[in-house]
Amino acid sequence: MLYLKYLILFFVVITFLQSAVDKIADWKGNIAWLKEHFKDSLLDGKVAFSLGIILVLEMLAALTAVGGIWFILSEENETLAVYSLLLSGVTLLFLLLGQRLAKDYDGARTIVIYLIPVFFGLYLFTQ
Repeated sequence: MLYLKYLILFFVVITFLQSAVDKIADWKGNIAWLKEHFKDSLLDGKVAFSLGIILVLEMLAALTAVGGIWFILSEENETLAVYSLLLSGVTLLFLLLGQRLAKDYDGARTIVIYLIPVFFGLYLFTQ
């Protein structure tokens, strides 16, 4: 069961670290695309602020997952891993809300695919 926990944490690291790096590397491109995506929604005019929040949450989720892996290996302590999965879940729920507000139901459905391993990881780590 321990290997599955590691795999889920590596999934979180890959998912959120890559996403955060992409946002940093192409901030202007992301802003331009998202402004169009969220026009005529509740997030219209708040794209840069919202993207900044998501970026911070993604970085925190990825870094706490790395820390979680480290603490499991070095101290057999899973607390940071649980916090990482909670941050991941909150981040994905924010993304899901954004997709729903934009009426992008296919995008919202895609986010649920990412929520499944996160919720399963929370289950594994809290049992």
